[in-house]
Amino acid sequence: MDLHLDSLDEHFSLPKTRKVPFVRPFHWLKMGWQDFKAHPRPSLIWGVIVAIVGWLSLGVAVGYPYLFTFCISSFLLLAPLIASGIYELTSKREQGQPTSFVQSVRDYVKNLSQIAFFGFVLGLIALSWERISAILFALFYGGEAVSLQGFFSALTGEYAGFTIAWFVAGALLATVVFALTAVSIPMLADREIDTVTAMMTSLRVVAENLPAMMLWAMLIVGLTAVGFATALFGLIVIFPVLGHATWVAYKDLVE
Repeated sequence: MDLHLDSLDEHFSLPKTRKVPFVRPFHWLKMGWQDFKAHPRPSLIWGVIVAIVGWLSLGVAVGYPYLFTFCISSFLLLAPLIASGIYELTSKREQGQPTSFVQSVRDYVKNLSQIAFFGFVLGLIALSWERISAILFALFYGGEAVSLQGFFSALTGEYAGFTIAWFVAGALLATVVFALTAVSIPMLADREIDTVTAMMTSLRVVAENLPAMMLWAMLIVGLTAVGFATALFGLIVIFPVLGHATWVAYKDLVE
């Protein structure tokens, strides 16, 4: 692993990274909450934007299990891009500068080219997941039309194989995306670097801090699940808190 990471340094000139204790993600959450309280209004606006995007996506797909699962997955893939605006809030606060939603949007636009390219990469991953879901639905449902209610009720018993295959494929894809985005998007918001370097740095951070990053991923999944369980209303607060915490994690992990 060390030789592999050294080769990454040689080819991509990666910034130095730090190793952190296993429980460090709890500190990131604590600091993220403090940052949220420091500028709640612009943070909440970003949270509302994410919730609206989620409502629109799920509203279009309701009644169609194939589209429903795809929309949820795509939402989780692309939501970190929106968090770039939240990173700008925390960055300005660290510099002792005033913060506002409008200012965070302006700073977001300044980094739009690299963020847009990263969005393109995540979009390709989302499309890959759409194809995987389509294949799994075709294999296990045989082209049979099924309602959303029928889909959830059929996740056990006869379609237990589909459930296992779908969750395993989704978990593998989520793991790859998390490793690529753990610190890469805040890096793009903070530094003048290219997307490939940011992704390689993120992979290195995850490899060097695997226990802590596994805990961090579980916390993100758990809190996001709470947001969905509250009909996305919980995400209005949870999303910006996670965004601020991700910035803290990035500063903690990358020199």
